Amino acid sequence: MRLAPRSLAGQLSLLLLLALALAQGVAAGLFTWERIEAVRHAHQDNVILRTATVARLLRETPPRLHDAVVAAASTDLARFSLTGEPMVSETGTGERAAAIARELSTALDAGQDRVRVAPPWTRYLDDDDNGEKHGWFEDHDDHGDDDREGWDDHDRDPDRWQLEWFTASVILPDGRWLNVAVGTPPVVPLWGWTFVLTFLLSAFGIGVVAILSGRRIAKPMQSLAAAAGRLGRGETVEDLPEAGPLETRHTVRAFNLMRERLDRFVRDRTAMLAAISHDLRTPITSLRLHAEFVEDGETKTKLIAALDEMQRMTEDTLAFIREDMQREETRNVDLHALVDSVAADLVDLGHHISVADSGRVLAAGRPVALRRAFRNVLENAATYGSRAMVRIVQEDARLHVIIEDEGPGIPEAELEQVFEPFVRLEASRSRDTGGSGLGLAIARTIVRRHGGDVRLKNRSEGGLRTTIVLPEADPP
Repeated sequence: MRLAPRSLAGQLSLLLLLALALAQGVAAGLFTWERIEAVRHAHQDNVILRTATVARLLRETPPRLHDAVVAAASTDLARFSLTGEPMVSETGTGERAAAIARELSTALDAGQDRVRVAPPWTRYLDDDDNGEKHGWFEDHDDHGDDDREGWDDHDRDPDRWQLEWFTASVILPDGRWLNVAVGTPPVVPLWGWTFVLTFLLSAFGIGVVAILSGRRIAKPMQSLAAAAGRLGRGETVEDLPEAGPLETRHTVRAFNLMRERLDRFVRDRTAMLAAISHDLRTPITSLRLHAEFVEDGETKTKLIAALDEMQRMTEDTLAFIREDMQREETRNVDLHALVDSVAADLVDLGHHISVADSGRVLAAGRPVALRRAFRNVLENAATYGSRAMVRIVQEDARLHVIIEDEGPGIPEAELEQVFEPFVRLEASRSRDTGGSGLGLAIARTIVRRHGGDVRLKNRSEGGLRTTIVLPEADPP
């Protein structure tokens, strides 16, 4: 199956060519069988006509010319002889022998009692001193079983046995018998240039039609697959043209409707979340003003801290929504340069981050969104792991950005929980750092909209390994 084509056009062409070969094979078999039967009947009719002609010549010519007439009429396929006794004692009981006897008697305009026909004979060629050949064995069975009773076949060369198609004896007016031993019909070639040429022309025509039809069918499906991939990466996708067969048109129409509904759903939910986050600003500001009038210093501090945290959450949410609604275009991004730039900004802020050189590595993405995702992850690793090391690995058309820190890690049961919005692990994360619990959630959302993913795993030597997987850029 490895040699079978994988494309729709290739598989369609292969199936049509196999069907053509099968049909042509059956047709060739039937045609060959008809040719063989036609040659057999033509050979039989020719021998019968020749025998009747020779019999008439022998009746009309002087006896001294009879041997010359018989010799002139004999060929490799029909050998005539004149004998006093018939070579065939009686007509065979088979259907074919009886049919030949009827046709021969009709051609001779004589009764069937003057004609004797035997079905296939086998003879042994044994030249005696006079050059005569003898040793005839009649096959009385149409199925080809030779009757050789009473004959000694030992020490005889098997290559000198010769099968005669049929043998006939016709009585002449002078009492002698005209015998004819008919050889098998000429061999009919199974294949001819006409058939081969017809097959090649048919195969070429069907192959061309299959390839063109397959491409016509496959092209809309290829466009649909590419659009589905872009949609899965969060890119803007326009409606696809409905082309191709009816089933393909229905599929494309369903995809266009699905894309439109998804876009409308995301826009509505994003707008609603933005409105809620924006409206929260007013009550938070009002509560902060009221908190300023609280006389108890400890209570006042706690209230203001809680309101500040709510303010940060609201601002982070609004910032993420604003970036998401910008609909940034996807293009090829030098991933190493992007990561190195983000790391350099964080190093300037006092974090310890090192990036291994991987050369120019292109990924398909939206630069602003990717920068935000990498900043969230790198800042998280450098803040809670004290130090972060970054390297980029290419594997199976995917880019793996591996970020390792030297922190305490995360409990195995909570590796997925940290991706939920507003979740912070108090065992390793402190509220004093100002985190809102949205960093990893936003990073994974951005990466997944690029067709990738973010994975967390504790290192055996201590610390956390964060792997960001992104698709490679399409070749130019």
